[in-house]
Amino acid sequence: MDFRLAVMQDLSQIKTVYTHIIHKMNHEHIPIWDDIYPCAFFEEDIRNHRLYVLLDNDVIVSAFALCDTNQGEKSIEWRDSQCRALYLDRFGVNANYSRMGIGSLMLEKAKETAKNLKASYLRLFVADINNPAIQLYMKNGFIMGNGVYDEVIDADLVLHEYGFETPL
Repeated sequence: MDFRLAVMQDLSQIKTVYTHIIHKMNHEHIPIWDDIYPCAFFEEDIRNHRLYVLLDNDVIVSAFALCDTNQGEKSIEWRDSQCRALYLDRFGVNANYSRMGIGSLMLEKAKETAKNLKASYLRLFVADINNPAIQLYMKNGFIMGNGVYDEVIDADLVLHEYGFETPL
């Protein structure tokens, strides 16, 4: 498998992979992503050199973005809020590769990449209803911070998100 920064030629396939992930999440009653998020952000992520992909030959198996900030970062009591942290965003695994250890592999890649980028912590936010993701993060050494970030999507939808972190 090949791990690298995403390039514009990957964009169409990334969006297709995430469309299938969204369908699977909706089927599993985890309706937190839609036709706008996360797909609308991938082009900007690629342009800013912060979207990473894992490929099996030419098939995108997984992707994530590493961002310098997150809107909810001040809502959580982190272990050390003064240290440099990167935020894992838009993390997804191709639905055809579920339950194969790809999530844990990619979290290791994210930790390694964040450390190489001089971060002291890798942090992320996850919706309280996304139990499979919460279990994955805890299994991989992430610790939940105190507090909840209420991300207001629109008048009818507020996502309650937990913050997790791991030292690098």
